[in-house]
Amino acid sequence: MPKESGKQMSETGKEIERQRVEPARMLSPFEEMERWFESALPRGWMRPFQREWPMLGELAWPPEGRIPRVDVVDRDEEVVVRAELPGVEKKDLDISVTDNTVTIKATTSTEEKEEKGDYFRHEISRGSFARTVALPSDVESEKGKASFKEGILELTLPKVKKSKRRRIKVE
Repeated sequence: MPKESGKQMSETGKEIERQRVEPARMLSPFEEMERWFESALPRGWMRPFQREWPMLGELAWPPEGRIPRVDVVDRDEEVVVRAELPGVEKKDLDISVTDNTVTIKATTSTEEKEEKGDYFRHEISRGSFARTVALPSDVESEKGKASFKEGILELTLPKVKKSKRRRIKVE
């Protein structure tokens, strides 16, 4: 069982920090390599280069905002899922629901052209994402409703009615 983090007093009266201890397990070579990269190259390490070459960051790694933030609210009769999808249009959304998961997919595409005398600029941007979220309980997917307003997707999914327990008398 992991020990909790926090502060405590040592025998000498100094305040010391307790670290959370997890049980040890063998890392796969890929997990170990990923952990090394995360410690050696902190998140956002390419930001200084993006001033000179703005597209460099998007080519190397998707921008942090590419995966939507999602809230899941578990109510008595329904589950509500809200996702922030800035820059996504309603026609570009693809939503699928199973008994206990929701998958939100979208593809975005923009193209800008500007010509002024000798100056010419043409930028094309494309992106896509998919996010699957586990639901806290089974839902009736065919009765779900979705709304999309000002970049916020809201899904309202009624929960599966559970049968009540009843006693059966043995004759």
